[in-house]
Amino acid sequence: MTTTTVAVLFGGRSSEHEISCVTAGGIMDVVDRSVYEIVPIGITKDGAFTLQSDDPAQWTLRDGELPTVPDNGTRVAFPTSPASRELVVSHPDGSVTTAPVDIVFPILHGPFGEDGTVQGLLEIAGLPYVGDGVLASALAMDKHVAKAVLEHAGLRVAPWTTVLRREWAADPVDVAEAVAAHGWPLFVKPARAGSSMGVSRVDDPAALGAAMDLAFEHDSKVIVEPRVIGREVEVAVLEGRDGVPRTSLPGEIVVAEDGFYDFASKYLGGDESLLCPAPLTEEQTDEIRSIGARAFEAIGGSGLARVDCFLTDDGFVVNEVNTMPGFTPLSMYPRCWAASGVSYAELVTELIELGRAAVR
Repeated sequence: MTTTTVAVLFGGRSSEHEISCVTAGGIMDVVDRSVYEIVPIGITKDGAFTLQSDDPAQWTLRDGELPTVPDNGTRVAFPTSPASRELVVSHPDGSVTTAPVDIVFPILHGPFGEDGTVQGLLEIAGLPYVGDGVLASALAMDKHVAKAVLEHAGLRVAPWTTVLRREWAADPVDVAEAVAAHGWPLFVKPARAGSSMGVSRVDDPAALGAAMDLAFEHDSKVIVEPRVIGREVEVAVLEGRDGVPRTSLPGEIVVAEDGFYDFASKYLGGDESLLCPAPLTEEQTDEIRSIGARAFEAIGGSGLARVDCFLTDDGFVVNEVNTMPGFTPLSMYPRCWAASGVSYAELVTELIELGRAAVR
């Protein structure tokens, strides 16, 4: 039986490097090795493309410690022409080998991976790949631009103020007065990061400066939003074979009253709980699934996305769209599909096959 060679691309330069590694381990653990051959390409935190082990155990979360991509001295180069699908691997001993691939599975989160940059590289190299294309990835990664596009598509989004680093540096008092108009508490977020990296809840003006400084460590553009009172409900979207987006049963995040769903809660354990499926009425379930499909189409999505909403007293409000959502076995996206009857292994297979057939 002929196998399909899948280059799993993980790690990367973003602050979500470790989570990408955990996701890689999850995929390597469940992929059908009788159908797919894995070529694991780990990107170090310094940006070196390396050939790594395909042993899932190397990429698991152990005792609260997250894995990272070690620099083992190998270097992987992508094809210099779309006529070839061979990766060129340089080894520490000076030898050079090639690795033909059929498709790339880029499971990179955050900048330099989820933002259209790697997708552009793969397009230029002529390599098929899993997931969203250049435009959808870049658009969804920028929370300011995504909100504008979703709002234009007729979807309700949370109010926001965008602050650039130069604006904050030039007149923090003026910026503080402007964002205070939203009321307290506020949430301060890097505009182009994910997995709650650099996100802070700010309950009073005295804490705003530290929150802004933290967010600016991750991005030169920051989003400031008021707290939206409502339940946090999310829906997983999967591209349809007929072009019509498929949506999962929704899931709900329940956090402590004084907390929010931060990086540690998502990946290291916290006071949150994930309810899949979410306890909603049939009408609410249908509505958020429709919102998820509309948001996916609004950004020109392909492959997959997770659409995050708040269910308020007067309806759903879209928070954001994630084009490479958390994809560890514990993450909301695969859990929503599991509740909908699609296992983690089946989801991995479907995404690979969608990528092989994708016309973006």
